[in-house]
Amino acid sequence: MPPRPRRNRPTGQRELNEAAQLADQMQTAGYTKRDIARIINRDASLVSQFYTKNKGAAFVPALRQVLAAVQAGGITDLPDLASIASRHITRRTTTSGATARVRSKAVLITPTGSGTGRVGAQAIASGSSRLRPLIAEAARHGLRLAFTVRLAKTGYLHPSGSRTDSPGIRRDVIQRADHTEERSYGSAQTGGHDAASFAQRVDAAGGDVTAAVHQWLVETGRIRPDAHIIHLEIRTWRPR
Repeated sequence: MPPRPRRNRPTGQRELNEAAQLADQMQTAGYTKRDIARIINRDASLVSQFYTKNKGAAFVPALRQVLAAVQAGGITDLPDLASIASRHITRRTTTSGATARVRSKAVLITPTGSGTGRVGAQAIASGSSRLRPLIAEAARHGLRLAFTVRLAKTGYLHPSGSRTDSPGIRRDVIQRADHTEERSYGSAQTGGHDAASFAQRVDAAGGDVTAAVHQWLVETGRIRPDAHIIHLEIRTWRPR
């Protein structure tokens, strides 16, 4: 990637912590804050907090390794860099040495394999990154998954209620007053999708869950290539 121009930091501003300095070097190498967030499998807002709230110490070892891979190893693909980073990210510990609790929303999958994640328009525009951990966790546990999408009626290639498109799955088809429709793909009754295979799709899309779902819908002839997803829900369960 070609380097992006950087603006000079105003004089008198406090010195950046190491996580922010490494993030700066990643941006100089051509990566955005959103790219960095995908590499460390976190929300882009956390990367911004490297600068504003002095956070990011737990990601310094991972960012060092990633930066070295970019500068010395010539590795540039986000999935490859994310794989490198994952081996160097550890949970914080308390003063007693115990693993610290995660303060953000945790990925919750019950013993039966049931889990749900939903995102709206703003999160979808940034790749639905908060759904990626749910999909990854489902893949690790060998679960099945289904998803529900909402988009403009004109974006679908099959008419409402078509069994070719979404045959009797959970919510079937929900029509909205704003000329959008909600359709579900996969269920426990029909077998759903293999979470591991879907996780590979997400990785191939650079961690962009929205793009992975959109690509599947286009490949299977369900939506138009220019259709925009405005709501996305992922559900998981354990196969019988």
